[in-house]
Amino acid sequence: MSIEAIAVFCGSKKGNNPVYIQHAQMLGKIIAENEVKLIYGGGSTGIMGAIADTVMENGGIVIGVIPQKLVDWEHQHENITELFIVEDMHTRKKKLYELCDAAVILPGGLGTLDELFEMMTWNQLSIHNKRIFFINSEGFYDQLINHMQSLEKNGFLYDKLYERITILDDPAQLNQYLL
Repeated sequence: MSIEAIAVFCGSKKGNNPVYIQHAQMLGKIIAENEVKLIYGGGSTGIMGAIADTVMENGGIVIGVIPQKLVDWEHQHENITELFIVEDMHTRKKKLYELCDAAVILPGGLGTLDELFEMMTWNQLSIHNKRIFFINSEGFYDQLINHMQSLEKNGFLYDKLYERITILDDPAQLNQYLL
């Protein structure tokens, strides 16, 4: 699988653990060094801003997609390669999925989970077949992963969970998938 553009879903806030920003910066450097385009939510704050800034600082390409309603709230990023301002969240998610070959999930809140679950649902429905990587920063997604394993165990998934997702503890582990 060739990955030329990767969507990163993550928080517009920094969270309480400094490792979340550290992992975003590590991932940003890896994306830029591997000449992969970053596709993300278009914000300049939190984990979103950290990864975009790091990709740009390392000579990479950053494409943001942000709905008009969030332009002021999330402080659209002014210093990225390209920014699409779209009508609404549904259009944003569709555009993010169209532009990427795979997705990485960093820590984030409800919006991150919304993007993740829609992408996983579209995988299940064969709308697309894009790999999803979780960066499980210091166990941030342990409970969610356990719940998804329970969905599989209890017969609510159409595919094996790990056919579509890959759990990584550290951003450096993504390198093997970008070669």
